[in-house]
Amino acid sequence: MENDNQDTFSTPFLFKTDWKHAFEDEEFIKVFSSDILEQYIINKRWYGGKASTLKYIEVVEFFKMASKNNTYYGVLLEVNFKEAFFQNYFMPISFMAEDELDTNTIIAPVKMNGQVGFLVDALHQEDFRKLLFDKIVSPGDKADVKVKFHRGEKLEETTYKTSKFMGVEQSNTSIIYNNTLVLKIFRRIYTSTNPDYEISRFLTDRMNFKSSPAYTGSISVTLSEGNITLGMMQELVPNQGDAWQFMLEETDRIFENLSTKKIKINKLPDIELFTRLKINEISHEIIDWAGLSIFLRIHTLATRTAEMHIALGGDIHDTAFTPTTYNGDYTVWLKNRLTYQFQNRLNILENNLHKLDGLALELANQFLDNKKEIRKLFLDFDWTKMKSERIRIHGDYHLGQVLVNGDDFYILDFEGEPESTIRDRKVKQPPLKDVAGMFRSFHYSIYATIFNNKDKYPYEQKDLFQAGEILFKYFVGVFLQTYTEVAQAGNLNIGYRKEIDFLLKYCLLEKAVYELGYELNSRPRWAVIPLRGIQSIMKY
Repeated sequence: MENDNQDTFSTPFLFKTDWKHAFEDEEFIKVFSSDILEQYIINKRWYGGKASTLKYIEVVEFFKMASKNNTYYGVLLEVNFKEAFFQNYFMPISFMAEDELDTNTIIAPVKMNGQVGFLVDALHQEDFRKLLFDKIVSPGDKADVKVKFHRGEKLEETTYKTSKFMGVEQSNTSIIYNNTLVLKIFRRIYTSTNPDYEISRFLTDRMNFKSSPAYTGSISVTLSEGNITLGMMQELVPNQGDAWQFMLEETDRIFENLSTKKIKINKLPDIELFTRLKINEISHEIIDWAGLSIFLRIHTLATRTAEMHIALGGDIHDTAFTPTTYNGDYTVWLKNRLTYQFQNRLNILENNLHKLDGLALELANQFLDNKKEIRKLFLDFDWTKMKSERIRIHGDYHLGQVLVNGDDFYILDFEGEPESTIRDRKVKQPPLKDVAGMFRSFHYSIYATIFNNKDKYPYEQKDLFQAGEILFKYFVGVFLQTYTEVAQAGNLNIGYRKEIDFLLKYCLLEKAVYELGYELNSRPRWAVIPLRGIQSIMKY
């Protein structure tokens, strides 16, 4: 069907079918999945195929939902790419007559069996948001229905009052209900239960874990290939923003102290990476510079992290969550993954060397000179020497996944590493991988502070970097001491000191190499951060 103005669709698409039978009509599905969707989807924040070339979109499944006044469709899409892979997405869709239109997020103008109106994302309609809420509150037991609603044990609110979108749309869309609950609609979907749903429900219902938002309900679809999570509802926890923002403010304050307290950077007492430190063992020069409060906060964050891992590894009945030992299969999986990733990062670095200068270029060349040693470290994983256990972990743990609540913290978002397959995200891993993720996040917050305020502190950049590395080691020392104490007291088997240090070094290196690709592709100036991280781990 012709349409002169593909970008804005000024002419409506004409269909013989009415809306109530739209997805039973082949002509509608054909035009909808090609002419309409291909234009619409590529501009959405949640669309993850921007780096690839779209080939075609297919409607693989749909289900109908009706409120008193409207019919809605939940549509599952398969987006196929020329690079020979596909992704699945979930889109709830609604038809609104011209006089009802109350949103500017329009998919396309249409004329359905003579009726003029618009196809819109149903989440932009309050009537649909209320319908989802009501169905989670009282799911009803319809065994034959494709779409299943589940009400969590902790859901106390039963009356719909208000709904609104939460923040900017990212890879998912979140809706706040009654200012007390948040429903996350997963846009990118997998033919498997979503790890975020799986872990959140487990932590709430089985382990009564208090430091992440309580699970209160979910929406899923059952297909022959498996169970697909479409949405998850949790309590909305009171917070003062995320720990990343908090850490940037704290680090800025610490760097300002350098000049106001006239601190001599080369006189600051340095320590080895992974030195365990109780708070009362931190030297007075460091306390004088950074203050005590930041170390108390790191102590709390380390405690909550260890408690999360104790809960994740604390079930002996549910096989998805029972701790397990290391074996040959895991090692093969790990080494394949890391050598592939390492090679990929080497290629990216060699292709982008011309974008680097100064310290970044110097570190990049050192990295290339030491690539054999780095690869060797990845291949040196000997599972027979591992005495600790693997558990389900957070998988994408950093300061941005933590909310600040007064003096305490809440941990969120258990979906796992965005680049990984859904199967890989569910592999049991060393809990120290999450710890390493948090350490890399500390490192980033320090360097981001230096980069973002370079005219504010009256020091040479290399001196600021030196101070930053010292601060980083103290952050790590306090976190590691607390984490190890709490984890071992909770019977979490993380191994002895030598094994802990080996796994931390291994996971830190893996994280920094992973980050290197991201930085070189999106902001080469920042490649210095993971390169510096790799240098301090490898000590070259």
